[in-house]
Amino acid sequence: MEALSALVAELTGDEEKAAAAASSAGFAYGLAAIGPGIGIGYLVGKSVEAMARQPEAAGMVRTTMFLGIAFTEALALIGFVVFILIGL
Repeated sequence: MEALSALVAELTGDEEKAAAAASSAGFAYGLAAIGPGIGIGYLVGKSVEAMARQPEAAGMVRTTMFLGIAFTEALALIGFVVFILIGL
């Protein structure tokens, strides 16, 4: 911890601002990834439940599940791009 505080003490005003922006962007993306993670978990769980209840519809459920995963993952990628742009 002392090494980190010594490193921060050596930063100038602009470098300190850039370091704060980078760490804030990383933290914000971590928070933004929570939603898609929960969404994908819920989606896959319900899809497995649907396939267990109606095995004959498993192909259609699986296709719809993969589309839902792709759209949910797109939210995480959009969050990643937005927070990287904010950090710059």
